[in-house]
Amino acid sequence: MLATNELTFQYDEGSIALKNIDIDLKKGSIIGIIGVNGSGKSTLFMNLIGVLRPTKGTVLYHNEPIKYDKKSLRELRKKVSIVFQDPDKQIFYSKVYEDAAFALRNLGFDEDEVKKRVNQSLESVGALEFSNKPVHFLSHGQKKRVAIAGVLALQSEVILFDEPTAGLDPKSVRAIEEIIKAISLEKAKVVISSHDMDLIYQLCDYIYVLDKGCIICEGSAEQIFTKDNIITKAGLTEPWLVKVHKNMGFPLFKSEEELYDYYNELKRH
Repeated sequence: MLATNELTFQYDEGSIALKNIDIDLKKGSIIGIIGVNGSGKSTLFMNLIGVLRPTKGTVLYHNEPIKYDKKSLRELRKKVSIVFQDPDKQIFYSKVYEDAAFALRNLGFDEDEVKKRVNQSLESVGALEFSNKPVHFLSHGQKKRVAIAGVLALQSEVILFDEPTAGLDPKSVRAIEEIIKAISLEKAKVVISSHDMDLIYQLCDYIYVLDKGCIICEGSAEQIFTKDNIITKAGLTEPWLVKVHKNMGFPLFKSEEELYDYYNELKRH
């Protein structure tokens, strides 16, 4: 699986974006990478897929340092994929189906396999119904689904999501949440970078906190968000369910449905 060992990345002008980063994706099924803008989240993602090369330290895939020749990176990106925050940076073709098929065709898959995988991936994200529609007619949320479908068609082992719900309406946010849950159930490792702490809290079972290029804390969602000093130091806010727990004396719930069930049970007594 994917991991880093003392990964440090320094930009050409001298600024250090990441310093001695140690992460291991075996620690969770859905892993959160959190921190304010400039904390190093996107730079870390670019190192994990080999777009950037560490100044020091290593990125490990199945316990072996990744290689940066063209063939090795091509193989890596079959197994480690990214869904960018802006789907327009990821969509290349004018029609939905053609775009979702792009990576598979580029890798030389035969058309029968392409058709099978693309239809499955489009269906899994609720995009099959507009598979022949021009991309420029789609909403932002629909484009996001198409970008995810293109990644799912690769059947990657690890999928990185950079701000997966940014710019989406509440209905689309819920849809993306369900897609991410379904991906995790299919045994793919999911890594999420997001400013939405409610999303991170409810979806992630392990979290790394980045601050000025360093990991200042790691642990389960419950451990991370109940440490006041860590969240404050990182410039982040607590999820609303954690605030309810701290300010109202309720147990710490992972979902709002659990809270409502608890409250309704209290009323019955």
